Amino acid sequence: MIASKNVELQDNSSVKLTLTVEKDAVKKEFDSLVSKYAKTVHMKGFRKGKVPASVLIGKFGDSLKGEATMNLMDNALSAALEDLDQKPLPYAQPEVDGEPLIDLESDFTFVVTYDVYPDIKLGTYKGLSIEAPSCSVGKKDIDRELENLQEQNAMVVEKEDGKKVADKDIVTVNYVELDEAGEEIEETRREDFVFTVGTEYNIYKMDKEIIGMVKDQEKVIEKTFSEDYSAEHLAGTTKKIKVKVTMIKVKDLPALDDELAQDISDEYKTLEDLKKSLKKNMTEKAEEKILSLKRDALIEKILETAEIPVPRSMVQAELENSWHNFISQSQLQEEQVLQILQLQNKGKEDLMEEWRESAEKSIKSYLVISKLTEEEKIEVSDEELDGEIKGQAEASKMTFEETKEYLQKNGMTEYLRNDLTTRKLFEALLKETTVKEGKKLSFLDLVS
Repeated sequence: MIASKNVELQDNSSVKLTLTVEKDAVKKEFDSLVSKYAKTVHMKGFRKGKVPASVLIGKFGDSLKGEATMNLMDNALSAALEDLDQKPLPYAQPEVDGEPLIDLESDFTFVVTYDVYPDIKLGTYKGLSIEAPSCSVGKKDIDRELENLQEQNAMVVEKEDGKKVADKDIVTVNYVELDEAGEEIEETRREDFVFTVGTEYNIYKMDKEIIGMVKDQEKVIEKTFSEDYSAEHLAGTTKKIKVKVTMIKVKDLPALDDELAQDISDEYKTLEDLKKSLKKNMTEKAEEKILSLKRDALIEKILETAEIPVPRSMVQAELENSWHNFISQSQLQEEQVLQILQLQNKGKEDLMEEWRESAEKSIKSYLVISKLTEEEKIEVSDEELDGEIKGQAEASKMTFEETKEYLQKNGMTEYLRNDLTTRKLFEALLKETTVKEGKKLSFLDLVS
């Protein structure tokens, strides 16, 4: 059937495949279609199955040639790809060049292009030098975490009558804008609006103006908003807002003592137990973050000398995945997100273009890690995998069997194996990498 095939490698890991189908195969496919339709087609003046081939070709010749062309291309491409090493990526459908059409008097040649898995050439990846920050968890870090725990375990209580609004109080207010005549603008009215003073989580950012007010007090605030104010309809304007405080609440923080530690978890008997646990967890988190930064820095270095032709279809698939994640995180329908973007004079394609550089970098990192894993022959045995599952089981207070079954049911076993493989790879690479100590960061700066 195939008279010849020719493969040409293109840029960005693309392949141009030229196929020629023998003239006899072309005529056979066309004649087969004519024979099939001659038996089934209904035409005025002829009984079913008795339409002469010449009449059928005269009336439907172009359509028959078009269908024969599609069939020949599908069959020839399937046969050719079976013998080729350069197979299309799963999400990269071959694209036909132009609009080919068979000629019954000659061989049929057509061209398709498609993306293949890239041929990655690693540069230097051993004996490199990188820099990573350092961090030590100190008393300030632990004190800050304790304050957060106090906040989380605080009781919110209403302030006594006559007590004034202060910073960090939780207030409930009614407000409405006034026009130049002092009349209320009804569409700006808001009842029972709640916010914490100092956060500026209100459209007018009137936190400072209500400090010192008492419950049921009402006053008119006049504010001038800058030209670059966050709320566009207020930018560059001066507004009068009548505001009334209807409720003032305050957080009643628990004391930092053994009782608080016991309330947080049965694991802790004393406040000192809680502090030790916080320091241990924060130290582990800092170490994980620094390791992640080391890995990122090492990949950056390796990518400098690696040659990775990233296929366009791979980038597009990554961008589509980012788009779906973006929709999911917005908790809106896709149509709603598109409408919001339209208000900003943007569309889906504009957003994808902003993400393109990051997508390409992400793909390159993934590809180079895969290549390094293959090059270094990194594998994870079943015993190593079971060891990791045992560790997860102990941390979650489940049995090994329960954890293993959960991972299998949720299709996470191979994900865990791949994660372990990547960890082993970087453990091996970092042993042969010089890591210079960079800037010393606070715990907060490091994890944020």
